[in-house]
Amino acid sequence: MYEDLHDKTAVVTGSSKGLGASIAQRLGAEGMNIVVNYHTDEEGARATIRAIEDAGGAGTAIQADVSSEAGIQALRDHALSSFGGIDVWVNNAGVESEMPSDERTVEEWQRVIDVNLTGVFIGSRCAVRHFLEFGMSGVVINLSSVHEAIPWPHFADYAASKAGVGMLTKTLALEYADRGIRVNAIAPGAMNTPINAAKFADPKALASTEKLVPMHRIGEPEDVAAAAAWLASEQAKYVTGITLYVDGGMTLYPGFQYGEG
Repeated sequence: MYEDLHDKTAVVTGSSKGLGASIAQRLGAEGMNIVVNYHTDEEGARATIRAIEDAGGAGTAIQADVSSEAGIQALRDHALSSFGGIDVWVNNAGVESEMPSDERTVEEWQRVIDVNLTGVFIGSRCAVRHFLEFGMSGVVINLSSVHEAIPWPHFADYAASKAGVGMLTKTLALEYADRGIRVNAIAPGAMNTPINAAKFADPKALASTEKLVPMHRIGEPEDVAAAAAWLASEQAKYVTGITLYVDGGMTLYPGFQYGEG
C-alpha cells in the first residue's frame, strides 16, 4: 500500500470495465477518491464505484466522451465539484476493431485515433493545466499497449495510436519535468479482460496467445492496476517518461526464447 495516495483524487477514463475498472478499484484501495468515467456502460460504472467503496475509497461516476474537449472538461469539473481537486489523471479509455487495412475507411481510422490518441492528448493537457494552475506535482498515466512496439496487422489504427501515445508520453514528460509533473505510460500485453473473453474462451486461441508470452500465461487486470498504483505513488517520484511494459515478456521476441532463429 502507498500511504501518500490516501485522500488524493484520481480521474480514470474508461473505467466502467476491464483495465480501467481494475485501476480505479486498486486506487480506491489506496484510500483515494476516484472519478469513474464511462461512455455508455452506466451500470458498469456503478459496479466500479461499489468495488471502490468496498475497497475503502470513495467514488463518483460521470458520462463523458473523452475524445472531445467538452467531455474532458466535464471530467475535470466533476472532479473539482466532488472532491476539490485532481492529483492523478489516468488516460485509460480506448477502442479497437479488426479489419484489413485496405478495407478500413478513413472514418473508422479516425474514430480510433480520436479516442486512443487525441483523447489522451486532451486528457493529459487538461491535467497538466490543472497541475500548473495550482502549482502541483501531479501525475499523468497513459494506457498504451505492447503494440506501441509490436506491429499488429488488421489493427493498423490501434497500433499507430498506441505508438503515438508512447511518444506523446515522452514528450510531455520532458516538457514538464522541471515543474514536478510526471507523465508515464503502461503498456499491457495479452490480458484477461472482457474485450478478450470470447477469444480466450477458445482453448486453441488461448494456447496460441500464450505461446507469444515467455511467461506462458495471460496477464490479469490486477497486474496493470498494481503498476498504475506504483506510478501514481511517491515510490515512483523519480520516474518519468517511461513506458512500463506489463506483458509477461511479450516484447522480448519470444520466438528466440529457446534458441530459435
